[in-house]
Amino acid sequence: MSLALASAALAAWIYLLFGRGGFWRASERDDAGAPPDPAEWPEVVAVVPARNEADVVAAAITSLRNQDYPGALRIILVDDASDDGTAEVAGAARGVHPLEVIAGASLAEGWTGKLWAQSQGVRAAGAPEYLWFTDADVFHRSGALRALVARAEGGGLMLTSLMVRLTVRTGAERLLIPAFVFFFQMLFPFAWVNDPARRPAAAAGGCMLVRREALEAAGGLMAIRGEIIDDCALGRLMKRQGPIWLGLTKRSQSLRPYASLGEIARMVARSAYAQLGYSPLALSETVIGMAILFAVPPLLALFAHGPARWLALATWLIMALAFQPILKLYRLWGLWGAALPLAGSLYGAFTLWSAFLTWRGRGGEWKGRLQGSIG
Repeated sequence: MSLALASAALAAWIYLLFGRGGFWRASERDDAGAPPDPAEWPEVVAVVPARNEADVVAAAITSLRNQDYPGALRIILVDDASDDGTAEVAGAARGVHPLEVIAGASLAEGWTGKLWAQSQGVRAAGAPEYLWFTDADVFHRSGALRALVARAEGGGLMLTSLMVRLTVRTGAERLLIPAFVFFFQMLFPFAWVNDPARRPAAAAGGCMLVRREALEAAGGLMAIRGEIIDDCALGRLMKRQGPIWLGLTKRSQSLRPYASLGEIARMVARSAYAQLGYSPLALSETVIGMAILFAVPPLLALFAHGPARWLALATWLIMALAFQPILKLYRLWGLWGAALPLAGSLYGAFTLWSAFLTWRGRGGEWKGRLQGSIG
C-alpha cells in the first residue's frame, strides 16, 4: 500500500510538472514582453467597489488618481453600505484624475454584493472604451494602468487581468499566501487561460481591465450576477467574446494583511466549496487528491521504509523545487518549499470547512453578508 501511494503521488507530480501548462514556472508576467504604446490612449473608467475599507482605501484611491496615464481616466468608487467612513476617507484622497464617490443602493435580489456595487459603477461610467475593475485594498504603481492598456490594445484583448502581489509579512502569510498563488495557477494555468484555443478561463479580481463593448455584448455583469467567484466567472464570460490575458505582477500590491491562520482560512472558505459547484462528490475527490499530492509524500518520507520512502522523498523534493519560482517572486527563502505539503494540507482542511459552513447556512460570508447557496 505504501509503495502504491508513493507511486501515485510521484506520478501526479510528474503530470503537474509536464502536463499542466508549465504553471509552476510563473512565467506569465506583465513585465515580460510588454507591447509598445498604442497610437492613441483610450478612455478608461476605474470602478472600485468598497465596503468598510477605511483603513486602506485612501492609499488605494490615491494610487488611482495619480496614475501616469496619458489618456482620459476617471475613478468611480461605489460605497457599498459602509459604516466606517469609507466614503469620506476615499473622497479626501488627492490626485490628478477625477474621482466620483457614489452611495450604493441596497443589495438587489439575486446579486452578490461586489458585483452589485460594480454594476452601479458601470452604469455611472457612461461609455468609455475600457472599464478597470479594481479593489479598494489594492495599491497600483503609477505605470500600472499604462502597461495594462498597452497590453490590451496590442493584443486585442477583451479582458486583461493581473494577480496582484499579496502581502507576506507574517508567518501565516509566508506559509500560505505564495501557496495560494501556486494553487491558483495549478487550477487555472495562466498559459492556457491566455491561449484562445484552450478552454480554461480565469481572472484575478483585484485588477481587471475589460473592454466595455465586449462586456455589454456578453450580457454585462447581469450575466454573472449571482457568482461567488466573480472574477473567474468574468474571465469565462469574456473569453467567449475573444482573447483574454492573465498574469502575475509586481506593479500592483494588495494592502490587506492576513495576520493569522484564521483570517486566511476565512478568506479561502468563503469560496472554496463554490469553486467545486457545491458538489459532495467533487469535494471528496478534491480532498483525496490533495491528500495524495501533499500529505502522502512527507508522511511516507518520514515513516515508510524501502522504495516507498525514496519515492516519497523524491516527490517531496520535486514539489519543493516546483515552488521555487513563486518563492522567488515573493522574495522568500527557498527552504519554504519544504513547507508546501503543510500548506497544501491546510488548504484541504479549509476546503472541508468551506463545505461545512455552507451546509450550516454560513457559506460565502463576506463582511457580514451570507452569499453562498447549495441550490
